[in-house]
Amino acid sequence: MIMDSHKLNAGSFADKIGVQRSNVSHVLSGRNKPSFDFVEKLLLAFPRVSAEWLFTGRQGKKEVDDLELKSKSVSSVPENPLNHSRESKISGSEKKIVKTLVFYDDFTFDVFLPNEK
Repeated sequence: MIMDSHKLNAGSFADKIGVQRSNVSHVLSGRNKPSFDFVEKLLLAFPRVSAEWLFTGRQGKKEVDDLELKSKSVSSVPENPLNHSRESKISGSEKKIVKTLVFYDDFTFDVFLPNEK
């Protein structure tokens, strides 16, 4: 359904989620079950897809047509407006925020990556 709604063939789907094309082929044919890494990459590449739907087939609180919405590229997700500084002093050492995950009660999530300047 994800591939159909985004008009992707198996090869372009594999490229979009960052896995080998043979991995997608094996999952689609039923030869292999998707690994955690595969599912994680799929959910990161398609943030509008509900993890609950992916694992159980149930929509939860999400609308059925959410799947048909065009997904945002992870790199295009806007920087968290509350985090203007990407560096923070924690225990005297500088640390950079490289990724922020926000999990919602409907089993979806958003990924926020700081903009490189």
